[in-house]
Amino acid sequence: MSSYVEGFTAPVKLDYRTSALIVVDMQNASGSRAHGLGKWLDERGELASADYRFDRIDALLIPQISKLLAAFRALHAPVIHLTVGSERSDYSDAPRHMRPFFEATNNHQGTVEHEIVEALRPVPGEAVFNKVTMGGFASTGLGAHLTSRGIREIIVTGVSTNNCVGMTGQEAADRGFGVVLASDATGTCSDRMQLAYEDTFRRLWGRVATVDEVIAEVTASATATPATTA
Repeated sequence: MSSYVEGFTAPVKLDYRTSALIVVDMQNASGSRAHGLGKWLDERGELASADYRFDRIDALLIPQISKLLAAFRALHAPVIHLTVGSERSDYSDAPRHMRPFFEATNNHQGTVEHEIVEALRPVPGEAVFNKVTMGGFASTGLGAHLTSRGIREIIVTGVSTNNCVGMTGQEAADRGFGVVLASDATGTCSDRMQLAYEDTFRRLWGRVATVDEVIAEVTASATATPATTA
């Protein structure tokens, strides 16, 4: 439901020349039933408790993010991948609130858990930043990379909507970027969490749009005459 706060949310218009697609944490650690979180839950007889999460990843996120990747690659528009996980096998670089999850999911660089899921692997030329924090800006060079490339808007996708994806989007908004949250290319643990975070994001942080809406807009910008400045 709309509220008076949403009326103050700045509009975000996408242009393939100035917009980057960011794929957040689509890794085996928390995006695969066979590894990391899925394996940890299975060993405890609790895998069914995460059916919503993994079903959404398999049936929705991977196909929809793949569509976005294909569209951005066809336009030669920027694609950036974020990963999360310790860069040390003893997890000594992980902040206190992240370390238990990294340890439980065996998520550190050099493990299969840390790898991006096969269907969404980066292609040559696409930037990959690893973070040890929820947000993509706090522990990486993401901000400098975006600025150096003239990026003014980002589209965030991946997992989890109300943790790393949302935090990255909120950090970006606070730094002056226009942000679009792709509603059907993000996922968390329930519809309730997903919809609640989408409502939160609309309150000043940015825009919520579908994958088809994002693709239509960036594709249309490729045929439009670039704006000139006086």
